[in-house]
Amino acid sequence: MKRIIVTGGAGFIGANYIHLLFSDPAFSAKVLNLDKLTYAGNPESLSDIEAKHGGSSYFFEQADICDTARVSAIIKQFNPDTIVNFAAESHVDRSIDAPMDFINTNLLGTASLLGVALEHFRSLPAADKLAFRFHHVSTDEVYGSLGESGLFAESTPYDPSSPYSASKAGSDHLVRAWHRTFGLPVTISNCSNNYGAYQFPEKLIPLMIINCLAHKPLPVYGKGINVRDWLYVDDHCTAINSILSQGISGETYNIGGCNEMQNIQIVETVCTLLDELMPSVKLQSYRELITFVADRPGHDLRYAIDASKIQRELGWQPAETFATGIRKTVLWYLEHKQWWQHIQNNSYQQQRLGLS
Repeated sequence: MKRIIVTGGAGFIGANYIHLLFSDPAFSAKVLNLDKLTYAGNPESLSDIEAKHGGSSYFFEQADICDTARVSAIIKQFNPDTIVNFAAESHVDRSIDAPMDFINTNLLGTASLLGVALEHFRSLPAADKLAFRFHHVSTDEVYGSLGESGLFAESTPYDPSSPYSASKAGSDHLVRAWHRTFGLPVTISNCSNNYGAYQFPEKLIPLMIINCLAHKPLPVYGKGINVRDWLYVDDHCTAINSILSQGISGETYNIGGCNEMQNIQIVETVCTLLDELMPSVKLQSYRELITFVADRPGHDLRYAIDASKIQRELGWQPAETFATGIRKTVLWYLEHKQWWQHIQNNSYQQQRLGLS
């Protein structure tokens, strides 16, 4: 039986990944979710998994990946054959306000986790070494900004702009170094902007949904012309499983949704869906709430992923178009108001961050 450690499993993508694992009726692994539970880590995102599988095939440990001794003890006891590292500080605006938090978790934490993983790998019997894999989840933001044309490929030189992307770029380099220097079996994925269920409401799409429902302004940075490639989170999770099952150790795989859109188009799409699904009693359209605000410092103009390598070599394709994925996302937030209202009541009130 496989034994998987998911770091940062109470966060947005990590929680969705754990849900995806347990959604497979044939899934028979044991999963340990190791999460520090910072502001964006939410055990409520996995309450149904805990209720159904807790203590038998799902386990949780609250721990910081920077705590080498604690993480080492957890790994020795659980004896994983797979480690999937989602643990990271991930919001660009927060990295502008508090860059050292990102250096500590994304850079030093990854180095600590790699050291512990290598120690564990070296202790394994020869046959188990062949099955071991450390997968590191990263971002397309490490590549910097594109102009109006072109795509990020796995060979694109790194050119990060923000403290967040710089810290993730550094962590990618460390993962490659542990592979090339010490022989740790690793894979890396660099993904485009994720959206979907369980996303902390500081991010664009959930923020727009929630502000619409409260009839609050919809803040759009600058002129709203910054372009991102949008990836439905479930598609990202299936891509990671494809990499773990078929990917080559030492390789990097870009994961994209093939959905390039300007930020203003995203906001307008959310408004249009809510006009249909939950019309305002005060406004003709939620678009009336759109408010242009001061741009983010160092705001990259455009990201776009070339995902041809993972499509060609591993046979992965996104299952969702943006039209289908965004509808599922809006419906999820409408149907799970208690989840995000609890966050609002306890830790986040849509305050503007990242103005340095």
